[in-house]
Amino acid sequence: MNKLQAGSTRKGVFSRDDYLAPPHIPTGQSPKDVLNVIWRKNKVFLDIGDYSIGSFVMIAWPLILLCLWLMPPFGSEAFHGMYWYAFFCFVIFPVLMLFYIMSQPAPLPTRFNRQRREVCVPQKDGSYWIVPWEQVEAQAVAVNSIGQHGKTTQGMLVIGFTNPDPGAKEENKHYSIGFSCGGGTTAMRLWECMRSFMEVSPEAVADNTGRFHRPRGVWATYIDDVIEAARRKGWFKALLWEGACGLILFNTPLIDLVERIKLSPPPDLTDPAIIEWSKPLPPEQWAKRSPELEQAIIQREADLAIEPERA
Repeated sequence: MNKLQAGSTRKGVFSRDDYLAPPHIPTGQSPKDVLNVIWRKNKVFLDIGDYSIGSFVMIAWPLILLCLWLMPPFGSEAFHGMYWYAFFCFVIFPVLMLFYIMSQPAPLPTRFNRQRREVCVPQKDGSYWIVPWEQVEAQAVAVNSIGQHGKTTQGMLVIGFTNPDPGAKEENKHYSIGFSCGGGTTAMRLWECMRSFMEVSPEAVADNTGRFHRPRGVWATYIDDVIEAARRKGWFKALLWEGACGLILFNTPLIDLVERIKLSPPPDLTDPAIIEWSKPLPPEQWAKRSPELEQAIIQREADLAIEPERA
């Protein structure tokens, strides 16, 4: 990742990069876990998972429905050639991918420890990096494309870590995790979940970790979610979106099922050294912000307070 200052923006003909950290100053957006990446949260640490099997199902299911809906009659010439190629790409391949993902262990989460102001980054070889929080990099990336249906924008949040071992080999010096949440404001809101937890308080970040401990079955939970949505926005919208679209278009019961199988409970960090590192500290031992970050946050908060007045 490019080491530019937070608040910097680089625009291309079809792209936009927003640099969010360092320094870890407010983005001006409220934190929101738009992808349900928060796996655990307590007074000491926040676990963030970049394993989103539910998102895979949500994206693949409409493509499968579309391919099945467009299926031509058996025996027709259209049933051969191009259709079977599309059928493999949009039905068979996603189903095989889902079975493969389900057969593999879910990756470990990245743990943000607010009392130590450090981040534990698990590696594939079983080792861990303990990275100072203020060295973590964050960038929102958005790419525009123009086709026959108009302009579309795709983006993601990328969080980068540098190996604290000065003797690490070049191929092992950097590590990053990405979240396909869209760029711009959406990526900023997701980043604010981590930044606000570390710099504000655990209470500043809402989470949906209750979904990992649901005592009721999949269909009972689906009905409960529709009823809860009806309380918030009325029965018409709830039956239309959470009810019909959630069931038919996105198959939320299937999403709930695969998440229960793979993430109930989510994988945990079990290394004895990390367990010790994750324990709470007495308040007098908590790590403090650097003076540079303290000043940057004060300045940014002052700027954000002035912006509504200018508008």
